[in-house]
Parts: sequence; C-alpha cells; structure tokens
Amino acid sequence: MTKIRTQVGIVGAGPAGLVLARLLQLEGIDSLVLEKHSRPYCEERIRAGVLEHGTVELLTGLGVGERMHREGLVHQGIELRFAGRSHRIDFQDLTGHFITVYGQHEVVKDLIRARLATGGEIRFEVEAVSVHDFDTSRPRLCFHKDGVQHEIECDFIAGCDGFHGVCRPSLPPGALTIYERTYPFAWLGILADAPPSSEELIYSHHARGFALHSMRSPSLTRLYLQCAPDEDLEKWPDARIWEELHIRLAGGTNWKLTEGRILQKGVTDMRGFVAEPMQYGTLFLAGDAAHIVPPTGAKGMNLAVADVYVLSRALAEFYRSHSTEALQRYSHTCERRVWRAQRFSWWMTSMLHRHEGNPFDERRQLAELEYVATSRAAAQSLAENYVGFPIE
Repeated sequence: MTKIRTQVGIVGAGPAGLVLARLLQLEGIDSLVLEKHSRPYCEERIRAGVLEHGTVELLTGLGVGERMHREGLVHQGIELRFAGRSHRIDFQDLTGHFITVYGQHEVVKDLIRARLATGGEIRFEVEAVSVHDFDTSRPRLCFHKDGVQHEIECDFIAGCDGFHGVCRPSLPPGALTIYERTYPFAWLGILADAPPSSEELIYSHHARGFALHSMRSPSLTRLYLQCAPDEDLEKWPDARIWEELHIRLAGGTNWKLTEGRILQKGVTDMRGFVAEPMQYGTLFLAGDAAHIVPPTGAKGMNLAVADVYVLSRALAEFYRSHSTEALQRYSHTCERRVWRAQRFSWWMTSMLHRHEGNPFDERRQLAELEYVATSRAAAQSLAENYVGFPIE
C-alpha cells in the first residue's frame, strides 16, 4: 500500500472539487483531487451552462476566466413566452447584473488546465474510493489505481462527488435528514448542431407542456421539452421533436426556430433534494453530493461553487488561526442559499410546467406569468434570483 499525505482530500473533479482545489491552492493549502472518470470524460460531458454574476466574478478572480470572457455568451435578460406572446425580463435594468452562458464542461477544462499547470494534482480513473475515520481528526481516503492500493492521510475530506458518489452514503445511519421532492414530469433534452434562434434563453409555458430554448455556443443549441419521467425516446424521432418545439416555442411574428442535426438526446429527471447537515466530523459535502435542484432556475453549478467558496474560507481560517468556528457554521451558512435556490427553482418550475388534468393550475399559472410580465416588482424578484445573490 502506498501512503500519501495532504491537508485536504477532495473526492470529485467536477466544478465543486476543482474550484475548491483552486481556492485552497491560492491560500497555500495543499490538496489532492480524486476522480473516477478519465480526463476526457470530465472535459467533454456536456451539462449545465448558465453562470450567475457572482460565479463569473469568482472564476475571474481565480485566474481561470480568460476563455470564459472571450467565448462565453453574455445575456442581459431572458424571454418568457405564454399565450402566444413574448415578454422580456431585463436583468441589466432590474438588477444591474447579467448571466453568462458558458458550458460546465468548458469551466472544467479551464480549471483542470490551471490546476495541472501550477503543479496541483488530480488522480483520474481511480477505483474503489472509500472514506474512513471522518469522525476523527485524522480521516483517510483509500482508492485503487493501476492495481495498486493507495491511502491518503489528511486533515479534512471534501465530498464533491455528486449525487451518486460515495461520500454521502458513507455517513452513519441517522446522521442526515433528507428533504426530497420528485416532480411528476421530466425534460426531453437535445443538443443540436444549429445556431441559437435567439440571443437569450426562452422559457415557454404552453398548454402542451413547457419548452426551453437555450444554447451552449454560437453554433450549438440546447432545447428541452416537458415530458413524462418514463418517456420512451424511441417514440421521439427527430422530426417529432422539432415539430413539438416549433409549436411550444411559438411567440412573436418575426421569430423562427432554427433546426439542425441532433447530436444528443436524453431525458432529465426533475427533483429537489437536500441533505442536512452538509458536514459530519471532518467530512464536508458540497454541490450535488448535498443537494439537487430542478434545472428550471439554472442553479445547480452555481450552488456548488458557492458551497466550496464558503468551505475554502472556513478552511483558510482554520489553517491561519486553528479556529473551527467557521467550519462549524459551514452547513448553516450554505443551507440558507440552498433553500433560497430550492424555493426559486420550485417557483419557476410550478409556474411554467403543465400540471396534468388541472385547469385551475393552468389559469393560476397564466395569472402568475401575467403578473411577472406587467409588474416591475415581480420581474425584479425573478431577475435578482436568476442572476444570483452575492456569494457569502
């Protein structure tokens, strides 16, 4: 067995783990990142791509924002479509801030490159990762790599390994309280080789179901249709998908949906999930390991970044002064933001999606959308939640 010593062991090389590693590196705190997938897998897996104003500022401050500012798409608002009409929510006017569309896999590329260029270590394609002794001051991480057993001795473990990772399930029974909501619909999502049909995201409420027009680059469009959680993709040939998108996204006389070759197709579950507390002894959970939000509010990656910022500040305070006060407050500090994001994501989801067989909800949704479209106060509430609150 090979033994390794570091200060913070990080499980997961997604945005949470890599941002934390970068933050700690700039504080002079040693860390090691473990990732079960290969580097190409991490850099090529296309997922979320809406960055809040605070996330953009943080990545810029970490020195990994050059390509993001060059290639990212700055959006100063979004469109809401309902009843055949379009209404723009002007973020810049309502909040003074904006969002940036820049794919999560692009963020990961930038962080990996910066990590390796500055001597930081990421162990890709590790197997059988396990966490031990996190109820003590000397926790351990064990893993296999190339047939060799390794053990990492550290001061703290950061579980940034996602919803299906090993860290959260390793906590003892009863250690966590789980809050969960499963929505009765899902998203059928496609990635199309087509330039975006709009300069900004379009959220559409329609009697046939919700639709979303998004993008990943000037040449790639990301589109979603509300569907059943158990939707059979075989029943959705490309022609049917485009036909349904044309119907649900219709709004405005001069707008036309641009079609293209469909590169990816899949169904995304809609759920809300929070595990409390986000810490146990010397093990700290961050990002999807601790919480999941429905994607309607574009909060997932931004919450992960906010979590690890709070954790990095607390770890820096510990190594400067040996104070554990901020570490003890970690979960409480993060949960305030997490639940605010859950509320906003639930509100956007419930306002925009079709509720099967409930005409009362249909009329209520239209009234809510009309209110947001005609009231500056209501629009401002949506805008300030969407662009994000300052990272604390």
